[in-house]
Amino acid sequence: MQQRSHTLTFNHLSFPSRDVAATAGFFVRHLEWQATPMGRSCVLKGHGFDVVIDDAADRPVHWPGNFHIGFEVASLDDLQSLFERFKAAEVEFVTGLITHGRGSRFFCRIPGGVLVELNTREDAAEPFRAGFGRA
Repeated sequence: MQQRSHTLTFNHLSFPSRDVAATAGFFVRHLEWQATPMGRSCVLKGHGFDVVIDDAADRPVHWPGNFHIGFEVASLDDLQSLFERFKAAEVEFVTGLITHGRGSRFFCRIPGGVLVELNTREDAAEPFRAGFGRA
């Protein structure tokens, strides 16, 4: 294994939205982030990293193939609870609850068009239970 000369931590992700307020609102309402407007864009703070929603109201946004962002919850109960809350809020689902060797998950499309995966590894097969940097 190669010796590392420095440590990296995840800082943020940034993506465009044609409706910054609606996209940011999803993160605030459903995922408990804090939103701070930044001009016509928005910075979301929560869960150890930032999400920057860049204003793209003046141009089309095209997402490649299966591009998505993924969030992990601790348990299957947490995942099922989110799924039910999203259903009650009429979130646009791309899948139902899926269970396979890598654990349970579901995919939804949030305002602004981004595909989001919510998953848990609690019920994953042993080789997939640990995430990057976790035992």
